[in-house]
Amino acid sequence: MESFINYLQSHNLSAHSIDSLVSSANPEAFKKGEFVLRQGEVCRHKVFVEKGLLRTFGLTTDGNEHILQFSPENTWTLDVESYDRQIPALYNISAIEKTDVLIWERNDFERLRSELPELQSLSQQLISRNIYNSRHRLLTALGETPEQKYENFVHTSGDLLSRLPLRMIASFLGISLKTLTRIRKAQLHRQSK
Repeated sequence: MESFINYLQSHNLSAHSIDSLVSSANPEAFKKGEFVLRQGEVCRHKVFVEKGLLRTFGLTTDGNEHILQFSPENTWTLDVESYDRQIPALYNISAIEKTDVLIWERNDFERLRSELPELQSLSQQLISRNIYNSRHRLLTALGETPEQKYENFVHTSGDLLSRLPLRMIASFLGISLKTLTRIRKAQLHRQSK
């Protein structure tokens, strides 16, 4: 839990708030490919990634996967609509690699949020950041070329490149694997000159 404590300290939470959050957290480990949440289940947990990498994705009726988000170390994840409204999730969350997480039951986390103004403030910051990131991602998806999408991904998430299969990067960017391979090959060609 050391990385989680460091994370909370970096957000200036008091020792009391940190102790409350840590004492109510349930550590869990997920193997590569294991699901944290399956589409159709109700999301009843907040999840913090201590070590590893998760992906949030949906499946179309024809079986195509569309990745909405990657959640590496020191990030939170959940299906927000399912969590807030307690309805079946539209998305899956699964481990891309062995992943250690901390999990809070919904009732416990909401109680902590009401008792700890610092946690309420951190939650609001995270919600605002997620809204900004989602809007930026939507604008990128609608208005940028595949090359620009890839460059933006390299700029914002370059540390994930070596941890992700190309097919997942392509799915996240909304482009075909063939297009991504072409872009990367052209980029390598330019760099070798």
